Amino acid sequence: MRILLVEDDLRISAAMSSMLRRRGYQVEHAATAAAALVAAPCDLVLLDLNLPDGDGIEVCRTLRGRSAELGIIAVTARGEERDRVTGLRVGADDYVVKPFSMVELQARIEALLRRRTRHTPSSGDVVDLHGVRIGLSARTVHVDGRPIALTRKEFDILASLVRQPGVTLSRERIMLDVWQSTWAGPHTLAVHVAALRAKLGRPEMIETVRGVGYRLPTG
Repeated sequence: MRILLVEDDLRISAAMSSMLRRRGYQVEHAATAAAALVAAPCDLVLLDLNLPDGDGIEVCRTLRGRSAELGIIAVTARGEERDRVTGLRVGADDYVVKPFSMVELQARIEALLRRRTRHTPSSGDVVDLHGVRIGLSARTVHVDGRPIALTRKEFDILASLVRQPGVTLSRERIMLDVWQSTWAGPHTLAVHVAALRAKLGRPEMIETVRGVGYRLPTG
């Protein structure tokens, strides 16, 4: 997952960036409103509202106007009720008041991503790929007509990938889909993927994208 951290205090931004990277996120920092508005596409914005060259409220309004899917969490010292209400009305999904703990911020990030994951449309109830037939509603898997018994987590990993064939999903995104948390750890996911590949008998079906996550090739 790629996070844009918009924060003009370099001490705070350095500490937050370090903690977010330790939790597996890719972080880009913008110290001004202007930098935030020209930053590369991301999955989530952590937005300070007090910026040296403009009001973060206007940055929030502009970013929301560009994308209804972008996650935006206001992270600011402006804790008055009117500030919270304004921030949420112009497009923030959540509002965190400084000072805060990283545990709280992590929980809010996960909650936001869970809400957005639930609204991701599926690509169909039954999917056929590489000789594997997956029934998403029935939670069934057949390989060349043979039923394959998967654990709940193994099926959920496969379903997460199947819903977006050809798209590389980050480890964090898959863990949110399956464990509803990014705290499960990449090793746990890797073990389940290895078991899933072995049961399917098609190791090439789940492709590892080094440094990012996994995908189901469509070709």
